[in-house]
Amino acid sequence: MHDEQIEFSIESLYELIVSRKVERPEGSYTTYLFDKGLEKILKKVGEECSEVLIASMKRNRDEIIYETADLCYHMLVLMCETGVGPSDIMDELRRRHGAGG
Repeated sequence: MHDEQIEFSIESLYELIVSRKVERPEGSYTTYLFDKGLEKILKKVGEECSEVLIASMKRNRDEIIYETADLCYHMLVLMCETGVGPSDIMDELRRRHGAGG
């Protein structure tokens, strides 16, 4: 039997995070963050920002990728918690830079 692979995107990850907020599955790290609340989520975003900066100062490409992925994930959790979606961010970027960049 062939398993269909779901296409991965920022939007699909955001939707997964939204579902975790609603369903609160036990053992999920995302559930843990939502249960702890905004202060914990903000703390994690701050920590991940610092880790991206440190990795960048070291010019360690693998570490930059790893830490940036962590930051993106935690930013999506923060966005979900505050009612901001990826389309809101894309609209703002489009507004600032126009369709042609």
